[in-house]
Amino acid sequence: MTLPRTAATFPPPVMEARRWIADAKFSAERPLINVSQAAPVDPPTDALRKHIAETALTLDSAHLYGPVLGLPALRAEVASNFSAAYGGAINDSNVCITAGCNQAFCAAMMTLAAEGDEVILPTPYYFNHKMWLDMTGVRCVDLPTGPGLLPDPDVARAMITERTRAIVLVTPNNPAGVEYPADLVAAFRDVAREARIALIVDETYRDFHSKSGAPHDLFTDPDWADTVIQLYSFSKAYRLTGHRVGAMIAHPDRLAQVEKFLDTVTICPNQLAQHAALWGMQNLGQWLAGERAEILDRRAAIEEGFPKLAEKGWDLLGVGAYFAYVTHPFRRSSLQLAQDMVSDAAVLALPGTMFMPDDDPAGQRQLRIAFANIDRAGINTLFERLAGLAPRKVSS
Repeated sequence: MTLPRTAATFPPPVMEARRWIADAKFSAERPLINVSQAAPVDPPTDALRKHIAETALTLDSAHLYGPVLGLPALRAEVASNFSAAYGGAINDSNVCITAGCNQAFCAAMMTLAAEGDEVILPTPYYFNHKMWLDMTGVRCVDLPTGPGLLPDPDVARAMITERTRAIVLVTPNNPAGVEYPADLVAAFRDVAREARIALIVDETYRDFHSKSGAPHDLFTDPDWADTVIQLYSFSKAYRLTGHRVGAMIAHPDRLAQVEKFLDTVTICPNQLAQHAALWGMQNLGQWLAGERAEILDRRAAIEEGFPKLAEKGWDLLGVGAYFAYVTHPFRRSSLQLAQDMVSDAAVLALPGTMFMPDDDPAGQRQLRIAFANIDRAGINTLFERLAGLAPRKVSS
């Protein structure tokens, strides 16, 4: 019997981890520190919530079907904002709005790859990217990263075959937090262009990049659209995770194909979410700058506090945006450690095995810490708990 497509991949990692705490009890003196999911838990600002409510009450069209590729005003705002931010030419026709950045990735891949084709993903990879490739019968070609968890464009070039359709970069990276230098991103663009394949750049966390100014210069190339597909999320910037709103920037001809997919899946992006994203882009620039400063301060707290873990044999492989990616010093696997940490430290984190192929032993020693929802004090408490973990007997 042929198995359904969903059987081709693994369970959703965040949902899997939540099951580890379903029956757990935590005391008021030692509450759970949840660093498993890269999402803000606070709601949008009061001003944005009021705008959403007013839109729901006064704008009848917000409750009806809208354009499949998104609200024209939001597409225009993204084009204008991103053109200014990146110093390039992006037009309204290059922009579509999606039900979250995950859907943008799925839509892009539907226009690029058929069953049996190949897509190159640097490891550790974002698990939802791997899951979608699995479920669509597209082979994931794992690109091991080198020092600093940076992928090598020359290694990627050697992996390209006649079935390769795209290279995917996530920067700042999920799960590793690493920011890819502009010249590295450009080198991957050159590799992709040379091979006549797409370069997908997922910039979900671009608003929390440590570099001031444009993180790369891809859009200054007048021919960028022949190769580059950029993905973006409004969820992290404006705390709109539950509203599901993202964006894709690509050649208009590709968006014409994307429209087929989106019309079949969601018909149109959430209307209230799009109005919220538009208002956020137009009114919350100063507030977002403050959010970025807070995240960068938490990144600094990770770097400043990590020596207490380094003394215990931990290693900080990467840090940035919402993430710290670490290795642990224990003999047990990261999956077992992550499960043990719930009872031993009241900490929920995701193991590296959820971001690495099964045949890569590196994942057995790695953990992702998503620190967007813990402040400096919380980071200090987290490190104290991790430093206090004791070795356990390895399960046979």
